[in-house]
Amino acid sequence: MSTTAPACPQCTLEETHIEGANHVCEVCGYEWPADIAEAAPAEDVVRDANGVILADGDTVVVIKDLKVKGSSTTLKVGTRIKNIRLRGGDHAVEAGSYMLKAEFLRKA
Repeated sequence: MSTTAPACPQCTLEETHIEGANHVCEVCGYEWPADIAEAAPAEDVVRDANGVILADGDTVVVIKDLKVKGSSTTLKVGTRIKNIRLRGGDHAVEAGSYMLKAEFLRKA
């Protein structure tokens, strides 16, 4: 039976070994518990201002006036945005040509 150590979550290289109860990356020195490595990687969950999980295709409502960078327009409170797409990063919600933070939205 061959056991392979998982890739490092910090630098994503596979030069890792087990040291006690932890996995250790030989390249960057990052350590993480060995029991976490066996669990499936958790997907990033995007939650709105109320803590409700958002999904692709949802309709959301803006809860605060938002200025649009590079334009003189604003998204007003109560604006409904249909068919959103989720992206990673700080501005996790894509609505047409707008990239919005989920903390300023609530699910409709």
